[in-house]
Amino acid sequence: MFKIAALFLALGLAGPALANPAYDLGPAVGTKVPAIGTPQDETGMPRTLESLAGEKGTVLFFFRSAAWCPYCQLQLVDLNKGVADLQKRGYRLAGISYEPPAVDADFIAKRSLKYPLLSDPKSEIIDRYRLRDPQYKKGSRAYGVPQPVIFILDKGGVVKAKLYEDTYTKRPPIGLVIETIDRLGKAS
Repeated sequence: MFKIAALFLALGLAGPALANPAYDLGPAVGTKVPAIGTPQDETGMPRTLESLAGEKGTVLFFFRSAAWCPYCQLQLVDLNKGVADLQKRGYRLAGISYEPPAVDADFIAKRSLKYPLLSDPKSEIIDRYRLRDPQYKKGSRAYGVPQPVIFILDKGGVVKAKLYEDTYTKRPPIGLVIETIDRLGKAS
């Protein structure tokens, strides 16, 4: 079940109780997200949260790996299908993982992605957002990966909604992201 309770709260709607209310990822809805600093995108260019934003905001998502995680690879391709629809709504899309820019550049080139992927090789942004997956210990190739989550941010970096599953093997589809943005637009 998608974790959209925060969205229901933001829209003032009653929603079902979460199966696991203790499983809440990252900054809360209604709060400003931590700064991301200037991580490099896949071209090596430093980016800020402000430089990623569209007219109304940013769809910022955290993913594990474009190189070895098949669930992330499917998500990256799925999200790419909605780039034009997001832009029409005033949003831009960007992803963050712990991988170096060259890994992201390779995946972008192979799959013709139309959005940037940011590199957080020391998992500093991932830690600021409280998303580091605790199941991986130092020495594991997955050490430092984030738990996957999608944040819908307004132009000022305030979380308007967040979407995620309680397992890394499932990801919210682009259709739900667009539907959530549309609901947020109607509520304002």
